[in-house]
Amino acid sequence: MGAGIAKTIKQVFPAAYQADLTTVSGDHSELGSYSVAHIDVPGKVLTIFNGYTQYQWRGGGLKADYAAIRQVFRSVKQAYAGRRIGYPTLGAGLAGGDWTLIAAIIDEELAGEEHVFVQWTK
Repeated sequence: MGAGIAKTIKQVFPAAYQADLTTVSGDHSELGSYSVAHIDVPGKVLTIFNGYTQYQWRGGGLKADYAAIRQVFRSVKQAYAGRRIGYPTLGAGLAGGDWTLIAAIIDEELAGEEHVFVQWTK
């Protein structure tokens, strides 16, 4: 959680970072899985997922793993069906992924669920 949207989430929601620390750092087998934190905000509880969809963020070229993105959203749907799901441009920033392709994957995996793209601004 050292760059991009993950870094901002780490700063704004430290519990999400603490959940990330419970995983094994640098483990390639994490791709396609996620950590989760439940955060109390006035009037509700937010559930924040840190989807492991790329292994590296440094350097040029494609680092987003489309199969991992698909697996994360498939797993989220299985675990949280019936809840509203929001997500940023996961995998399309520093990871160099094609947002059009990623959005299509998300639409496929979250079919039938209420989900929304969240434009994050600092």
